[in-house]
Amino acid sequence: MRTWIARALLLGGIMVVSSACASSDEVAEWRKHPTHFASGGHAMFSFRNTEGSPPRVRRSDVERARTEQWWGRVITVSPGQIIQE
Repeated sequence: MRTWIARALLLGGIMVVSSACASSDEVAEWRKHPTHFASGGHAMFSFRNTEGSPPRVRRSDVERARTEQWWGRVITVSPGQIIQE
């Protein structure tokens, strides 16, 4: 019984550790930058645009991304989808 529980815990731990790994491209991108986000605005934009939800991009987001040189996965939207402030 103890062996079965130990094996189940070991397998569960391996699954958790392996599922939390980043790809080599993501790791290389993270190593280029000292922080996860370029600024507070970059963090708020990322929190507002999580995967699985339609992107909400404002004109000010586009301008800040250019001036602050944001990095990470690119969100593409058509000009008509950009929210005018």
